[in-house]
Amino acid sequence: MFSKRTSWSLEKNPLTHLYEDLKSQGCDILDLTVSNPTKCHIDYPEEKILNPLLNKENILYQPVSSGLVSARESVSSIYEEVGISIDPSCVILTSSTSEAYSFLFRLLLDEGDHILLPRPSYPLFEFLANLNDVNADFYSLTYDQNWKIDFKKLEALIGEKTRAIVLVNPNNPTGSFVSAEELEEINKICKKHNISIICDEVFFDYDFQSSGCGGDSLVHNQEVLTFVLGGLSKALGLPQMKLSWILTSGPNQQVDEALGRLEIICDTYLSVSTPSQNALSDWLSLKTDMQKRIKSRLESNLLTFNKILHERKDLLEMRNPQGGWYAIAKILRNVEEEKLVYDLLKEKHVFIHPGYFFDFEDEPYFVFSLLTSPEIFSEGLQRIISYLDVFSE
Repeated sequence: MFSKRTSWSLEKNPLTHLYEDLKSQGCDILDLTVSNPTKCHIDYPEEKILNPLLNKENILYQPVSSGLVSARESVSSIYEEVGISIDPSCVILTSSTSEAYSFLFRLLLDEGDHILLPRPSYPLFEFLANLNDVNADFYSLTYDQNWKIDFKKLEALIGEKTRAIVLVNPNNPTGSFVSAEELEEINKICKKHNISIICDEVFFDYDFQSSGCGGDSLVHNQEVLTFVLGGLSKALGLPQMKLSWILTSGPNQQVDEALGRLEIICDTYLSVSTPSQNALSDWLSLKTDMQKRIKSRLESNLLTFNKILHERKDLLEMRNPQGGWYAIAKILRNVEEEKLVYDLLKEKHVFIHPGYFFDFEDEPYFVFSLLTSPEIFSEGLQRIISYLDVFSE
């Protein structure tokens, strides 16, 4: 009765069962996984966000495939502010980054074609590949002071049906930017095999000063056909407003054909809401202020994270992020990751992501959301340390 592409297991895992049971019992759980900024007690300028929706133009429906020109010009303007010139005609609006991925998968891949995805990374990618009848292969990010692409393994995965490579810049959850040297190598590989690049830069604005390492955007990558993704969900911490964008660059002929085909795909769905497009200019004017609030939270929790882990190098080892909303710790004990995370929730009421959730190739790891309220973040880390101390005795 149902398609194979949706034949997932619908059973809740034991960790989710335990979390729901404890919540139903009224337990106060310290959740270190929350990455929804609207639930992290960020101070939002509510009137400035909501007032632009009271626009009489929202009564009119103007179905423009790629998005309203005014909205695409607004997207271009935020890049102009940092010295990057973007032609609004190369901007495509979508309702979400997930939808942008789906549109690009439909543009670039036929059923059964292959796409290269990073590992570790966000598990959403595999679901999107399945829903679009695309086969996914996974290239590795390895850690040696910083996370780096394993190019030997990446090239070994490329076959005649490989059509695109996904980069996440900075990656989620490792927080690693694509270096200039890595981009040079990626371009060589893509040109050699006629492969396109999909570069997810939703976290791009959140580089950590403490890491001393920012990254370069791929928005002007002219070497091969390149699609850069961004959106309000991370840029302003407004996932509920449902507006994202695709920026297209590369050889002119390929860009022109890609934009023409994308316009038809977008016209088929017309999914972007008129109120969000009309409000976009006003919302993007809040970008500096909103990012300052979010960055303050991220930097504060990262400082706490580094301080506590520095004091307990015998238990946890930092995997230094360069940007993004997450931090990672390698557990320096011979433990079963899944059981450890389950027992922490059961005994200490601390909810944490295990590394396997993000497909780490070894274990054990913890993955922390740096958006968590500072008091919860600090107390949760202390409980984790005390639990590992007892475990180690």
